[in-house]
Order: sequence, then C-alpha cells, then structure tokens
Amino acid sequence: MAFCQPPSDRELEILKILWDCGPSTVREVTTVMCQTETLAQNTVQTFLRLMEEKGLVAHRESGRAFVYHALYLRHQVVTGFIKSIFDGAIDQLVLNAVDTGSLTEGQIRAIETKLKQMRHKGPA
Repeated sequence: MAFCQPPSDRELEILKILWDCGPSTVREVTTVMCQTETLAQNTVQTFLRLMEEKGLVAHRESGRAFVYHALYLRHQVVTGFIKSIFDGAIDQLVLNAVDTGSLTEGQIRAIETKLKQMRHKGPA
C-alpha cells in the first residue's frame, strides 16, 4: 500500500505503541501516551480516526471498543528514511550509525550476526 505522506511525529508515536503493544484500544493507547504527557482520550481517538482515514491504521470492533492495529509498518518508515536522507544507500545509513559510537557490544554482535547471515544467503 502506498501512502501519500509520511506519518507526523504524533502519528509515529501512536504507531510505535501499536507496533510494540500490538492491537490496542483507544484507552490502552492513551494510557501509554499519558506516561510522558497528559492527553485526553478523545484527542487520541481523533488521531486514530484521522490515521485510519489516511490508511495508517485500521480497527475492528470488540464489544463497544475499537481495537486498532497498524497498517503502516516499521520497515516502511525505515525505507522512507533511507530513501529521503541517504538516497537509498543503506551502507551510508549503517556507516553513519556506526560512526555515532553509541553501539553496545550486544548491538555490534547482532549486526555481525545479521551480516554473516546475509553473506551465507548470497546476493539478493
């Protein structure tokens, strides 16, 4: 599915909750968001309704509650970021990330493991 425009910062915040927590009600999303700031439940509900109109999320009914799930996936955000910031050059993204010097040993091992897996698969 193609999206006209990338999600706003607030929409990304809501998407992160849905990615991390899975399908969630308006109340559940509001509870998570209120851990960092005070928001009215109807504000979150309005965002989710608008996000549904944009094709970012969808809902199903569970009793009287709407349970929302993300249609816009995390990898789509990453792909858009790589295209817009690095002109699609994944190596430049990785090199810039490594240059920040903020990788832990565990993260370095995870990257090395992924690279080894990719080498064994061969060219795409």
